[in-house]
Amino acid sequence: MFTLIKLEAYIRVPPELIGKDIKNAVEESVREQFEGKVEKEFILLQLISIDDIGEGKIIPGDGGVYHKTAFTMLGFEPKLHEVIEGKVIDITEFGAFLRIGPLDGMVHISQVMDDYITFSKSKSLQGRESKKSLKIGDIVRARVIAINLTNPKGAKLQLTMRQPFLGKIEWIKKEVNKDAK
Repeated sequence: MFTLIKLEAYIRVPPELIGKDIKNAVEESVREQFEGKVEKEFILLQLISIDDIGEGKIIPGDGGVYHKTAFTMLGFEPKLHEVIEGKVIDITEFGAFLRIGPLDGMVHISQVMDDYITFSKSKSLQGRESKKSLKIGDIVRARVIAINLTNPKGAKLQLTMRQPFLGKIEWIKKEVNKDAK
């Protein structure tokens, strides 16, 4: 999920930063232009390093200077079918929301467990036959089944916990201990 991403771009250093040390000015401009940006397959989180700064170019009519810059950023790149761990941050009548790095993922109620599930007003989900329960604060393991990063404000991950060795960590431990006997 988390990865180092090497990028190269023309970075515009605005006129108010031109008097500063070039590395600091480019670094500040990269942070402003790229941190928190959502691309098609990843989210750029934080600048790690400026690797190379090229010679500056001036465009007539623009007070800024453009430097071809190579830099490394920490990125978040969810992969389809990847198994992740997250914390349950909300439960609704249609499913559970998990915090996974900088994104929230959703597990639809039909993907929580192989059982008939009831939602309680105390914000928990409970299996009728298995008596398994899921509540806010639980740590769970899930698989990514759909990714939508096209909308920066509404980036979404769809998750499932209905496969073997997925679900609440306590459920997995019980399953492993049962299989070991």
